[in-house]
Amino acid sequence: MKKNIAVLSILIMLVGIAVYQNIQTKQEQVSVAAEEMPKPDYRVPSFTLASLTGEEFKVGGERDKPLMINFWASWCGPCEKEAPDLVKLYQAYEGQFDLYAVNITQGDSMRNVRAFVDRHQFQFPVLLDKDGKISEKFRVIAIPTSFIVDKKGVIRDVFYSETYNSLNKKIKAVLDDK
Repeated sequence: MKKNIAVLSILIMLVGIAVYQNIQTKQEQVSVAAEEMPKPDYRVPSFTLASLTGEEFKVGGERDKPLMINFWASWCGPCEKEAPDLVKLYQAYEGQFDLYAVNITQGDSMRNVRAFVDRHQFQFPVLLDKDGKISEKFRVIAIPTSFIVDKKGVIRDVFYSETYNSLNKKIKAVLDDK
């Protein structure tokens, strides 16, 4: 009888430890996911990428002005169509917001990237996601995908290929929100 009680006590203790560890793991997963969730009303995931010119750009936390992050590739038809509107938007609000064009370089060639940038005369930083980790972090499944981030470092909008008028409204909204 004493042997059965000891075995039962050990079994209950092991089950308790397993349940506790399972709950802790789930809580850790939820807090990481909430911190890194790439959607409106969540903080933008932090990252650092080098640009075509070799300069490093950091994203994450508070900023002095809003930011638009645009994921694209040179072989992408909708990216080709959207590029002139991005250039026009950047010129219209020059100095009022930042625009980082993040090339998903893993599936692109540097020759094609440079040709695309030259053809569209990008005046904003072109960042290179060479290993695809940043586009993965942002859960980019279609391109172009853009994120608008406010001064507080919070994602305000996520969208796909847009027209100039639509882009203009989105940027104006984040600029008007003091």
